[in-house]
Amino acid sequence: MRLFRRKSTAADPPDPRIAWPEQHVPEDPAAAAEAFWQSWYDLLPMVSAALGEGEPHRVEHELCQLVEALHPRLHFSLERGHRAIYALVVTGQEDPELRPFTDAWRAAAPPEDAIWEYHDSVPPVPDPTEVTVNLGEHRIALADVRVVAQVDEDEHVVDVAVFHPGFADLDDAARQTMTFLPLDATLGERLAAERLRRVETAAAEPAGAITLLEFRELVRGLGNGPDENVGAPG
Repeated sequence: MRLFRRKSTAADPPDPRIAWPEQHVPEDPAAAAEAFWQSWYDLLPMVSAALGEGEPHRVEHELCQLVEALHPRLHFSLERGHRAIYALVVTGQEDPELRPFTDAWRAAAPPEDAIWEYHDSVPPVPDPTEVTVNLGEHRIALADVRVVAQVDEDEHVVDVAVFHPGFADLDDAARQTMTFLPLDATLGERLAAERLRRVETAAAEPAGAITLLEFRELVRGLGNGPDENVGAPG
């Protein structure tokens, strides 16, 4: 899963004595969303050609500009779809200030078809146990991840400790990444933000640990999750 954001075109780091230019935020999310989709249609032949040739990086700059015009703090990704061939994801990473823009974007989206589906948050992977993550020389199979979960029945949230036998070979940054990535892949961005309270890395496999698919079933059983999870495969 790859999320993109607008990148600076400057070759050198900015001078800290110079104020960072103010980024324009549209006043009307609905109007910005309509403008996004008009530009998306214009760009779509280029996007389709790049994806068809396995070179999505060719349209990264254009898509970054398109998403930035919607809101400069949004992220996006091009994914393989669950119901269609491709998926376009535009996400505010559960920032409530960005929700009006992603809501407007999703409301103005065209109907899904056999080629494209659209998501306003990163959806869950249909079967996370089939995913292997490459971190440098390390290959981390999510099928080997084990999770111990403590459920707060009153708050309908979960405290989680995540274990993988390969954690011992990772540096701190990679270990932290691999603590959160399996949870997001299993639950999807929105359900993870809604239901996970405290997340820790386990140095050894905890007693009573469960698989990621068992964990997904447990969390989805806490309450009525978002629509994206109700209809998601897996």
